[in-house]
Amino acid sequence: MGRHSMDAGNDNEEPRVVVRDRRKIDPETGELRQEPVEVEGVPEVPVSAAGPEAGESTLDESVVPAGDVERQLAERTADLQRIQAEYANYRKRVEREREAAAATAKASVVGDLLPLLDDLERAEAHGDLTGAFKAVADKLVNTLQRAGLESFGTEGEPFDPSVHEAVQHATSPEVDGPTVTTVLRRGYHFGDRVLRAALVGVTDHEPAAEPAAAEAEVPVDPPVEGELPLNTDENAR
Repeated sequence: MGRHSMDAGNDNEEPRVVVRDRRKIDPETGELRQEPVEVEGVPEVPVSAAGPEAGESTLDESVVPAGDVERQLAERTADLQRIQAEYANYRKRVEREREAAAATAKASVVGDLLPLLDDLERAEAHGDLTGAFKAVADKLVNTLQRAGLESFGTEGEPFDPSVHEAVQHATSPEVDGPTVTTVLRRGYHFGDRVLRAALVGVTDHEPAAEPAAAEAEVPVDPPVEGELPLNTDENAR
């Protein structure tokens, strides 16, 4: 009875499974294995089911066609170039606006000083600009000139209606065309801006008068048979 039970137990025993561990790195020691190790009770993993090795890409190239990738890259590149061009144009526009605003502010300040320059010019013409007063005036004028202020409107220059305001007019044969002959108030421009037109007197060309025709000579009667010609002046007396 006992033997029969023992034989039955041996027949029901499951067969022993042996699996080779093909991992090259020992998970416990971390060292490189020389030969595969057999581990009982662990199923053998097929080589085809192993993950990708180091440096191997997991992207399936069949998912995204190469043509679509190139098209998307070209679109992104074009977008980046367009953004860069827009930013460069924006910076240039901002720089131009900043320079224009600065020039406008400077021109406004210099324009407010023009009446002072007129007073200094009149004082110099009357001989009152002397001593320390003249030194200060010269420094002011030189500073404004370095900033870009220039005067115009001198006698003898051609008349230009864009920068000259004519308040007097005359004619003379001594000029070839409209010419500034009198400067009543000097004009100024700052850079390319005309701050104030010059008040001038203009002389235009006038042809010279033709000389009067010579008086016709009175004919003298020729002598007749030895007689002397009559003296018209004596007869007139």
